[in-house]
Amino acid sequence: MSGGCRENPMDTGFRGEKSPFKGYVPVWGEGMSTDDRVQDPDRIRALHATGLLEGAGAPSLDRVTRLAVRWLPVPIAMVSLVDADRQVVVSSAGPAGPWCEGPVPLSQSLCRHIVATGAALTVPDVPADDRWHAVRAAGDGLLKAYAGVPLHAGRHVLGALCAIDTAARTWSAEQLAALDDLAAVAESEIDHGRCRTEARRLAVLLDSLDEGVIACDADGRLVQINQPMREILQSEQRPDDPRAWASAYGLFDPDGRRPLEPGEVPLARALDGEHTHGQEVMVCPPGRPARRIAVNARPIDAPDGRRLGAVATGHDVTDSHRTALLRAAQHAVIRALAEDGGTEEAATRVIAALGGALGWCCGEYWQVDDDQASITRIASWSKPGRDLTAFAGLQPLALIRGEGLPGRVWAAGRRIWTPDPQADPHASARPRQARGTELRAAIGLPVHGGQRMLGVLTLFSDSATEPDEELADLLDGVCAYLGRYVERRRADDLTRTLEIARYRFDRVIAQIDDYVWTSEALPDGRFRLLYRSPNTVGVLGSQLPDIDIVAVLARYVHPDDQEAFEAFNAALAAGRAVQAEYRLTGIDGVTRWVWSRAAPRRDGGRLLVDGITTDVTERRELADERERLLAREQEQVHRLQELDRLKDELMAMVSHELRSPIGVIRAYAEMLCGAPDLPEEHSAFLEVIDRKSEHLQRLVDDLLDLARLEDGRLSVEARTVWLTRLIRQAVDDHRAAAAAKDVTLTAELPHHLQVRADPVRLRQVMDNLLSNAIKYTPGGGTVAVTAVPPHGGDGGSPRMVAVTVADSGIGIPAEQYEHLFSRFFRASSARAAGIKGTGLGLAITRAIVNAHGGTITAAPREGGGTAFTVRLPVG
Repeated sequence: MSGGCRENPMDTGFRGEKSPFKGYVPVWGEGMSTDDRVQDPDRIRALHATGLLEGAGAPSLDRVTRLAVRWLPVPIAMVSLVDADRQVVVSSAGPAGPWCEGPVPLSQSLCRHIVATGAALTVPDVPADDRWHAVRAAGDGLLKAYAGVPLHAGRHVLGALCAIDTAARTWSAEQLAALDDLAAVAESEIDHGRCRTEARRLAVLLDSLDEGVIACDADGRLVQINQPMREILQSEQRPDDPRAWASAYGLFDPDGRRPLEPGEVPLARALDGEHTHGQEVMVCPPGRPARRIAVNARPIDAPDGRRLGAVATGHDVTDSHRTALLRAAQHAVIRALAEDGGTEEAATRVIAALGGALGWCCGEYWQVDDDQASITRIASWSKPGRDLTAFAGLQPLALIRGEGLPGRVWAAGRRIWTPDPQADPHASARPRQARGTELRAAIGLPVHGGQRMLGVLTLFSDSATEPDEELADLLDGVCAYLGRYVERRRADDLTRTLEIARYRFDRVIAQIDDYVWTSEALPDGRFRLLYRSPNTVGVLGSQLPDIDIVAVLARYVHPDDQEAFEAFNAALAAGRAVQAEYRLTGIDGVTRWVWSRAAPRRDGGRLLVDGITTDVTERRELADERERLLAREQEQVHRLQELDRLKDELMAMVSHELRSPIGVIRAYAEMLCGAPDLPEEHSAFLEVIDRKSEHLQRLVDDLLDLARLEDGRLSVEARTVWLTRLIRQAVDDHRAAAAAKDVTLTAELPHHLQVRADPVRLRQVMDNLLSNAIKYTPGGGTVAVTAVPPHGGDGGSPRMVAVTVADSGIGIPAEQYEHLFSRFFRASSARAAGIKGTGLGLAITRAIVNAHGGTITAAPREGGGTAFTVRLPVG
């Protein structure tokens, strides 16, 4: 001893000899320094292998440190491990917080010296020993006395079990021996922990594998099942009896029907000394999907031949097995569809191929009828050796939409899986036939052709099976093959039908002169002929072979129409519908007008053009003649209009020139009437002259008024007029004339109606309408005048007053109403009745009403007669 510190046996020549404590001082490699011993990679690996540095806690070491505190006795005991750069306390008892709060640098670690020397270390008084100056501050001053013994793992020192006192003390031999005994206990716990850690790491390693691993010991106890194997077995059970493995995990033969015998389980066979490779086993746990696994198994023997146990590895081959089944089924389906025959024969071969490859016992194909009213069974198949003719016979059977499994698939447009048809009342439309067939699962799949459903494929199994979506997806692919085959067969039939129809179409087209054609527009601007009618004589005067019709037409186009023909072709190449008329100088030298109409259409990536070319020479000649006649007619109309204008001017001039002489005649007639001693006979003559002159004066005035109104030379002096009074005055003035003809004249007017108008012209309108109504109404008839207050005004239109003069007279033929307001027009009914008139009154009336911004209309009166309605704006 020197300075109160127990000397290191290695420093005093005790290399490899018994130390004062239990155990031996390790013999370090020659030339290895103390630092090298601490940093020894093998020691570091051994330290980390214990798993104690992972911070999970060590309850078994806590018991050791508590015993150390109690037996020595000391206030603090710790288990410290030394890593490459730090000291870590993994267990402590007492107030060891300063050391447990985090890693301690090796410069402040006494445990490091124990690891470096491999020997125990005691320091009775740490503050008084200058060699431990660097560790005095450790432990917040609690470290006064220290005793530590090494903790070994094989030939390596991992750390120390140490006792710390808060006061200087001398350590007795009994205390140090007790500490050494406790270190042995701690070493045992560390070794057990290392084994447990290695076991955990082995389990983690096995769980990371893709394949499942299961192992048992020599007694058949299951000692290892990794996670992939647990997922395969879908169970956490670990039966100890090998005879229970098959039943516990639901192990079956590859067919999935027969349970394995205990001696057939691959692990049991390996425990008996067999080597198995690729043994397929079905794992069928109750209520869970069945899985297929391929197992390799072998025994585990010691070098001396003792049987230590057995191990088996397995991987899930469910998907690959299903893929292989599907591939076999697809190949069988392809072979079946490659043979000749109709849809019924092909469907039967497909069902047989699927049943043989997948193990289904029967199947049917149902075809949707053309009228979409029902679905009919046209093919069926049963597994050889199974008599299912009562259920899936060859006799035709039809179902409606939604009836049975085929009808439900048809209605839903998707596949339907029925785990147990006999337990599902909707699954079968044939419950009596299905009874006794022992069918336990069924699937119905739609067979589509494009967007249209062609039929339904149904398959049945004699074992209850839960829905298998992956298998159903695979069967969808088979139905797609079948659908394409059916569509191809239909396409072939349609092609033959189209060929017949084309032959008949050509025969019809050959009877007409139109040239019908279909061409493909090529990228270089040319057109490739796809179809043409047999006859080209109608447009070219001769028969042509099957060549580019557009190029041929271009050769014979009239030079003056070349530009129109090029525009026609450019529109077609651009994909636009177009038509054009142009001239062709045919092969026979005759120039013909033709009319080409063409419409492009897309067929995939191709641009096709359908066209018709017609000889329209006769129509063009007729059109030219019509144009000539139309030009001649327009010239005649212009001449008539000019004559009408000259007539109007003549009438205006004559009327103006007649007005003065007529006035003079009437004046002299009045003077003669006042002459004394005028004979009575002469007075009668003068009255006739005055009456005829007055009539002629009115006629001339009407002609002048009409001319002025139509030329816009007659002004309308509009002001506010009390319309009710004006109408009543006009009615009162015509009562005498009405009474003379025994015509009843009535007026039904609102009390106060006002319009903005020329009262003189408005009175002229009323006088014309009233006089006409009385004139054309026989005795005993009626003339009624009514007025309606202002209305309208919506959308910016003016508010209008409506005045109606209705009579029960001789009426006007319906076809003559449109001419009623023309000058000099008189209805045929008036002429037939011998009623005289000039035919100017209504023309003047309309001109006056139009000048006021109003309208006048005529219509038949209910019960006979005519009604004239004048509408005038209020302001």
